[in-house]
Amino acid sequence: MIEEAITTLYCNTLPRNLAIADLGCSSGPNTFFVVTQIIKFVETLSQQLNRPSPEYQVLLNDLPANDFNSIFKSIPTFKHELYNEIQANKIGPCFISGVPGSFYGRLFPTRSLHFVHSSYSLHWLSQVFS
Repeated sequence: MIEEAITTLYCNTLPRNLAIADLGCSSGPNTFFVVTQIIKFVETLSQQLNRPSPEYQVLLNDLPANDFNSIFKSIPTFKHELYNEIQANKIGPCFISGVPGSFYGRLFPTRSLHFVHSSYSLHWLSQVFS
């Protein structure tokens, strides 16, 4: 499902930069899993379409109590592994930011994101209408 959405998004817009938000990113070993998959999809499409890689803006959101420091410490390892997996020197730069706050409120400016992902939001939906 994610691959189909990314393919449609990328092929229809061909963005020079791609802003990806992960709501409820947590701070464990899977923090960058979906982001890695998205970037791989885009890199494959870029190569197939003979387009330059976009720049990536990754916005990681979770509640303020999340351990964002451990996420930031793991960024060099994430980037190293990503570049090794893709094995391409032409991958676009990847800028990563932490965005603490609840996704019940506004977190991002209008029209600033291309793709938003959340693996762990379903259990909070009951609170949306409370």
